[in-house]
Amino acid sequence: MNPAEPAVHDLPPVRFAAGLVPVRVEVRRCEDGTWRGRLYFGVEGEDPAVSTGEILYGVTENDFWESVRDLRDHHLRDLYRSLTE
Repeated sequence: MNPAEPAVHDLPPVRFAAGLVPVRVEVRRCEDGTWRGRLYFGVEGEDPAVSTGEILYGVTENDFWESVRDLRDHHLRDLYRSLTE
């Protein structure tokens, strides 16, 4: 796989209101060698799937995944709420 091509990975779903919202992260390596990514909320291919901009960043791939692991449920819920309300 070409690291410059975005890859999508499933994350654990986040509880919101009365249900679970699927969460995915799209990651890619930039021309400058850094790693960037965005979050998708909802089921792929179904409305309403919403996404952030490329808010995730890492100098290395390990740094990128550390920033993803540092996100807690309340961060993801707040991001989802801000995109849907």
